Formats: sequence, structure tokens, C-alpha cells
Amino acid sequence: MFFTAYLTANFAVFRRWSPKLRPEAASCFISLLHGTPAVLFASLSISQTPAAASPPSTTDPQNTVLDYSIAYFSMDLVHYLIFYPSDLLFIGHHLATLFVFVTCRYLVAHGAYAILVLLILAEATSFCQNTWTLASARRGDLDVAAKVYDLFVPSVLCVLLCG
Repeated sequence: MFFTAYLTANFAVFRRWSPKLRPEAASCFISLLHGTPAVLFASLSISQTPAAASPPSTTDPQNTVLDYSIAYFSMDLVHYLIFYPSDLLFIGHHLATLFVFVTCRYLVAHGAYAILVLLILAEATSFCQNTWTLASARRGDLDVAAKVYDLFVPSVLCVLLCG
């Protein structure tokens, strides 16, 4: 699914963008495609999990969110390995995230509740980062991109500086 979305973004959605900008835009596109449904599905799956003193076994809806996220992170990791092999921060982030998701899903089958809460928080910031990245790429030639970029600069800087 994410491979098809990546190709669609690269060759259809962003076809009028510079070939230099399209890979990063396609990566942002699949990140946005992952983020919103992941937040909705994760929220739904954890809301259906009863409170317990110890972490319950991972439920089928939680496994679905983990599988969806594993697919996204795998595709985006391939993207970074091909187009940005020296970006060790993002590559390391994707590898670490995949390790956690795969371990939770396939090895221990526990702990998804906590991981999905973190996923919800992470994807909220990811939306801002992807919007800012896309606006940054085109702010020099599109007024609306410059306005969006300027709108997001304070929040992105706050996240980067305040951590």
C-alpha cells in the first residue's frame, strides 16, 4: 500500500515539482497518509482496552495498527536508504521504531497500549513537521507555501529547541 502511495505521490501528486524535491515530498505524503489513520485507529484500539494493573496482551485492533505502522516505517526506511543514505538520524529513528513495533507485535505480544499512546503523540508532531517540510520546499515560488511555512516556524522551532 505505501509503496503504491509513494509512487503515486512521486509521479502524480507532485509531478510538477522539481525532480530534486519529489522524493522528499513523496516521503512526506506517505507519512501523512500513515499518520492520520494511525492516530484514529490507535485511539480507537486503546479506547477499547480495559484498564488493568499489568499490560494486557495485544489485541487484534492493536496488532492492525502495529502492522500498518510497520508497513509505513519499512517503506520510508527504504526511501531514506536510497535517497538519503547519510541521514543517519532518520534511518536510526526508523530502525529503532521498527524494532519496538516488531518486538511488540511478533515477539512479546504485550505493551501495545503504551506504544500506541506514544504513536498518537508522535504522529501529531509528525503532521506539523511534514506540513512544514512541504511548505519549506515550495516557499520560494508559492505564496501559500510561504504563509504556511511562516505559520509553522514557531511551533517547529519550539519542538526543536524545547525538545
